[in-house]
Amino acid sequence: MQTPVSKTLIHEPASMPGRADGRPRSPIPPNRRSPIGSPAVTRRAFLKTAGAIACLLRSQAARAARGVEAEDDEILAKSRAGIEQHRKSDVLLLLRSAAGEPVSRADVLVEQTRHDFLFGCNFFMFDRLGEAEREAAYREQFRAVFNYATLGFYWANYERQQGSPNYDYTDRVVDYCLRHGITCKGHPLVWDNPAGSPSWLPEDAAAIQRLSQARVRDIVTRYKGRIEYWDVVNEPTHLPEGHNRTRMAQWGRTTGPVEYVAQHLQVAREANPAATLLVNDYRLDMPYYRILERLRTGDGPAFDAVGLQSHMHGGVWPLRKARDTADLYAQLGRPLHFTEITILSGSQADRDGRQAATTPEGEQRQAEQTARFYTTLFAHPAVRAMTWWDFSDAGAWQRAPAGWLRRDMTRKPVYDRMHKLIKGDWWTRVQATPDPRGCVALRAFHGTHRVTIVLPSGQKVHHDIHVKAGEPNRFELKLA
Repeated sequence: MQTPVSKTLIHEPASMPGRADGRPRSPIPPNRRSPIGSPAVTRRAFLKTAGAIACLLRSQAARAARGVEAEDDEILAKSRAGIEQHRKSDVLLLLRSAAGEPVSRADVLVEQTRHDFLFGCNFFMFDRLGEAEREAAYREQFRAVFNYATLGFYWANYERQQGSPNYDYTDRVVDYCLRHGITCKGHPLVWDNPAGSPSWLPEDAAAIQRLSQARVRDIVTRYKGRIEYWDVVNEPTHLPEGHNRTRMAQWGRTTGPVEYVAQHLQVAREANPAATLLVNDYRLDMPYYRILERLRTGDGPAFDAVGLQSHMHGGVWPLRKARDTADLYAQLGRPLHFTEITILSGSQADRDGRQAATTPEGEQRQAEQTARFYTTLFAHPAVRAMTWWDFSDAGAWQRAPAGWLRRDMTRKPVYDRMHKLIKGDWWTRVQATPDPRGCVALRAFHGTHRVTIVLPSGQKVHHDIHVKAGEPNRFELKLA
C-alpha cells in the first residue's frame, strides 16, 4: 500500500505591508484587478465560488456513492438467487425397511455436518498467544466457524538455519486441524520477498534453483495426505518489475515469471499428484492473468486453482469489482480461491507502526461489509474457497484491526454475523416426513449431512450422506 502523501496548505499572509494612506497594499496589481471592485470583494467572490464548487463535488460524490450502493443492492439480490442455484442441489431420500419396502411412518431430520465450500483463515497465531486462556479461545472459536486453515511456510523464517526446517511446529498445527476436521493449506512455498528468501542462500543461480526445487519437493512429499492444498508460488508479477532485491528475486527475474512458476508447479505435482496447486497474487489485472494464461496453455493443468488476494486496508471494494474479478479469472477454466481477504474494523496502523485500534463504529461496518462481500463471492459458481487474513487483531498483518476477534479474543460483530451465515443461513437443517412411497425430497447445501430417522417405536437410525454438485444425490437409506 502506498503511504499517503501529506498535503501542504498554502495560507495567505495575515496582513500586507501598509500604504501611505493606511490601507493594506493590494496583492493584485491595478491593471489586473477584477472589474467588480476591491480586492476584498474579489476574495469574497472567490471564496463563494470555491464553496459552490466544493458543494457540487460533494453532491456528485454523494450521488456516485448512492449509485454504488444501489448497484451493490442489486448484486446482492442476484447473489441470494445465485447461492440457491449454485450452492444447493435437489436431494431425494428413499426410506426402506430391511425387506426393501417403503417406510412412510417416520420423522426425518437432515443436518449438515460440513461444507464442501472452503471457508478459511490463516492460523498463524496457533500456539503463539502466550496465555492458555487466550490460546483456548482462539482455537475454539476458529474451529467453530472455519473448515480450512492456511499454515505458514515462509522460507526465511521456516528454515533460519539451512537444513533445519521447523517441521515440529507445523506437525502440531496439522495434527490439531486434522483432529477437528479442518483442511490445511500451505502458504507459500516459493516467494521472492525477503520473507521467502533466506539470508543463507548462495548467489549462484543454479544453486538457488536446486535449493528451491528441493524445498518444494521435500515439504510436499512430507505432508502428502495431510496438507493437500498449496500456494506453490506467491506473487510472480513482482519479478519483471524488480519489486524485490533478494537472491530469489534476482534468479526469478533471470528465469522469467512463467518458467519460474512452471518448474515449481511441476516439482510439486511430481511430489503429490493428488494435491491442489495454486498460484497466488494480489495483482488482479492483466499481468497476472497473462502469466496464468500462458501456464494454462501448456500440456496438462499446470495449476489447479487461481489464488486471488483481496486485502482492503484502504477501503472495501464495490461488489461489482468482486464479481467482475471472479468473472475475469473464471475464464481460465480453473476454480477460484480468494486467498487473503481483509476488511478492517478501524484505521490502519500509524507511520510509527503502532497498532491501530478497533472501534465500535468500525466493527459494525466491518460486519456489514464482510457479509456482503462473502455473499457476492459465495454466489459465484467459479469460487470454491474464501480465506480471511488474520483471525485476531493480535499478530495481524500491518498491525491493523483486521480480525474477527479482538486482541483479547472476544468476538467482534463480524464473527457472529459470519457464523450465522456459514453455520446458519448457508447450512442445511430440514425436518420432514416421508410421503407414502417413503420418499423425502429437499434441497441441501453441498457437503456432508447426518440423516436421523425416528421410527414410531422411538428407535433412531442414523445415516451419513454427501450432497455433491452435479450429482443425482439420490440416497436409499435402510432402516435395519
